[in-house]
Amino acid sequence: MKEKMKLEQWKDWKWQRKNLIKDVDSVEKMLGVKFEEEEKESIRKTIEKFPMAITPYYLSLIDPLNYKEDPVFKQAFPNPEELSISSCDMKDPLSEDTDSPVTGITHRYPDRVLFHVSNVCAMYCRHCTRKRKVGDTDNIPSREELEKGIEYIKEHPEVRDVLLSGGDPLMLSDEYLDWILSQVSSIPHVEVIRIGSRIPVVLPYRITDALIEVFKKYENLWLNTHFNHPNEITDTAKKSLKKLSLAGIPLGNQSVLLRDVNDCPRIQKKLVQKLVQNRVRPYYLYQCDLSEGLEHFRTSVGKGIEIMESLRGHTSGFSVPTYVIDAPGGGGKIPVMPNYLISWSANKVILRNYEGVITTYKVPDNHTSNSCDLECKECNLQLDIDNAEEYKAVGVYKLLTDYEEEITLTPENLERRERSENGYGEIG
Repeated sequence: MKEKMKLEQWKDWKWQRKNLIKDVDSVEKMLGVKFEEEEKESIRKTIEKFPMAITPYYLSLIDPLNYKEDPVFKQAFPNPEELSISSCDMKDPLSEDTDSPVTGITHRYPDRVLFHVSNVCAMYCRHCTRKRKVGDTDNIPSREELEKGIEYIKEHPEVRDVLLSGGDPLMLSDEYLDWILSQVSSIPHVEVIRIGSRIPVVLPYRITDALIEVFKKYENLWLNTHFNHPNEITDTAKKSLKKLSLAGIPLGNQSVLLRDVNDCPRIQKKLVQKLVQNRVRPYYLYQCDLSEGLEHFRTSVGKGIEIMESLRGHTSGFSVPTYVIDAPGGGGKIPVMPNYLISWSANKVILRNYEGVITTYKVPDNHTSNSCDLECKECNLQLDIDNAEEYKAVGVYKLLTDYEEEITLTPENLERRERSENGYGEIG
């Protein structure tokens, strides 16, 4: 009976949350390991700045016989190198606070917003991009606070995609999460709701039957999780993913490339293959952000390119994520991929495949480009799709269009232009 009670406790996500491991002594006791006193002191100093909190479930995945090289240990346990702040480290590298028009909303891309609905995580991951907030008082925004974000979404009809983030949205109660989903999904122009969560990785017991019943109410709901290593895809994690997929929820995964954790082509290949085996499509592989204390996790971009080269053609196409750098300063996700286009001319392009085979693709002889002025009256394409609206092009796409007059993108405060305006001669 006691064993049954212990197992029921272990599988209770609220028990897991109440029994977070937050100190070095508890880790020693649970793993059966011993740290040197000097090492323990440096770890304690790290915890003072960047607190530790590990779910018992996640800690149980660590191999105690080789814990210092264990990928789970490295993602969960403090490393004194976190106190080494690089000159390029930033508190808010993605400028999420800067791009926040109202509390809780980050609006960076034209048609989608990130909605911060929770300041609570199941545990503290050492590589967190929002490391600046780790250690802040955990709290759940009130309905009044969240209504400001909901109102913003209502007032911006261009927003068709809402990503619920945090913290972790799945740390909210079923009832509160249901309320948020109902409010957002009732907005006519919102077509997609996404949830970003690490719960299936670090606290899979949270994916309860009751939570699944809440999710089933919303037909436009997607969920992206965050597996970084094949060792995290346990039988328990698989069960949580199966519940979600059988409920009809499309699943994606966003990994972070971490030095000495998963920066290996063989590990990444096994990870993506195990993900698709469990109906989770690899979505992004992130270059580690420039957040404070993460330099020891960062790899070269070349390592990421090498990994992508090892995946494309060597495993199923839908198993290959997009490798991205989330640009500092709020530039958004920029794809960084191997180059398969070798050269091109007016009549053909030269391509290479994953094997190194070089081939030619011939452009049609009678090809002429359609000229588009966005008036749409004389166009023979089927454009009347839900009253398709005109929109203004930006960036490089603006230079490619036929209907915009600009032929150059010029940075503000260009030095040579300032010289010209100040009477120092013409630009040339």
